[in-house]
Amino acid sequence: MAKIIGEPLPNIPWQDKPENCKTSVWRYTNNPIIGRNGNKNSNSVFNSAVVPFKDGFAGVFRCDSRSISMDLFAGFSKDGINWTIDDEPLNMVGDDPEVTRYEYRYDARVCYLDGKYYVTWCNGYHGPTIGIAWTTDFKEFHQIENAFLPYNRNGVLFPRKINDNYMMLSRPSDTGHTKFGDVFVSQSKDMVYWGKHRFIMGTVEGNDSAWQSTKVGAGPTPIETDEGWLMIYHGVINTCNGFVYRMGAALLDKDEPWKVKYRSKNYILAPHELYECVGDVPNVVFPCAVLTDSETGRIAIYYGCADTVTGLAFTTVDELLNDIKANSL
Repeated sequence: MAKIIGEPLPNIPWQDKPENCKTSVWRYTNNPIIGRNGNKNSNSVFNSAVVPFKDGFAGVFRCDSRSISMDLFAGFSKDGINWTIDDEPLNMVGDDPEVTRYEYRYDARVCYLDGKYYVTWCNGYHGPTIGIAWTTDFKEFHQIENAFLPYNRNGVLFPRKINDNYMMLSRPSDTGHTKFGDVFVSQSKDMVYWGKHRFIMGTVEGNDSAWQSTKVGAGPTPIETDEGWLMIYHGVINTCNGFVYRMGAALLDKDEPWKVKYRSKNYILAPHELYECVGDVPNVVFPCAVLTDSETGRIAIYYGCADTVTGLAFTTVDELLNDIKANSL
């Protein structure tokens, strides 16, 4: 029996696994939990991140506007399913106006670390890079330096220091919708200067695991277990009908997280439902957040569907680890 290292979360959103389900991850039966009209001007709400907050939950949501501008908005929920999302974007403050100005903001992750909620996102600064800010109340956000030079996407913090260093996953990129992408981890003493970059994993060539043959990228904050760091990620294949995004998982070494112990050969979730296949960008499931309960081993996964709406899926630490161990590259 694997164990999640962390706090209990008795109010985690949950549905038991259906009797006829043959996979390690199963969907919430009332998906999508957030539709297009999440706030007053949204065209779509997807690729967003949530965390436990006070007696409920809070999050940072990607709400593309009806003019199709990309920005981030705070949201709150009592149960993790029914959400109220602010109508105005995040209020960012900082010492340097060069840092707080931006061209766009999207695909946030939220990580509770050192008594603060850190937000990382794809930040437009002469191209995509990784923005970082922290908050304690989800009302005022204190923006610090961008982590990397452009171009970079999918910045994901680990929830604690490792060997006295902060660590962040990312995927070096370019200005466009890349046809390549590998996952790296970078280290920092102060959350400002990042270095000691280490390769974790890349795409898979050939026919062994073609669903992740075009690019891969980190998803939610890694889950600490007694066997290592459980990293849920997205993988992409370029088909005759365009890019298709699926979901996988890997187990990383606890002290040297650039070392992969196990990695999905089979995907754990794919765009099969109508709301995942039809939307502004068809055929996408894109994980950005997890909630975990250390007492029961339950995991709730929040993911973007077809770049349009937000879905919820479930698994347990044992189900997921057993799956990737039995079907590992």
